[in-house]
Amino acid sequence: MRHNKAINHLGRKSGHRKAMLANMATSLILNKRIQTTVAKAKALKMYVEPLITKSKDDSTHSRRIVFSYLKNKEAVTELFRTVAPKIADRPGGYTRVLKTGFRQGDGADMALIELVDFNEAALASAPKAAKKTTRRSSKKAVEAAPAAEVETPAAE
Repeated sequence: MRHNKAINHLGRKSGHRKAMLANMATSLILNKRIQTTVAKAKALKMYVEPLITKSKDDSTHSRRIVFSYLKNKEAVTELFRTVAPKIADRPGGYTRVLKTGFRQGDGADMALIELVDFNEAALASAPKAAKKTTRRSSKKAVEAAPAAEVETPAAE
């Protein structure tokens, strides 16, 4: 039985898995998006999100902890200088996994994993400060709608 065994071993020994996830996390931080299999993307998400949370606190201790996972100075610098300020107000969910289909050679399920606040296309199409609405209608909204319809023909 696999009770309390949440980690996906990805068919690798622990040293190989840690090195692979460190390299993938470095690539994700430096390039802002990478393409990989769905299983690796989900494992990477679990690996990199706590590191991004650590980067919100820019202290020597946090930098050393993150460096012990990433093992790349450029990636740590990029994480603390550009990524952390952009996600400072976000409470979590720093990455997004988008399924892209199947790989030609072996049919593996592929995915694109990206940092959420660095996707320019998604940020451009997102509504700016959308007003929160309720599902219930109020009397004010019902009364205001006919009044607005009456005023628009008169304004033309």
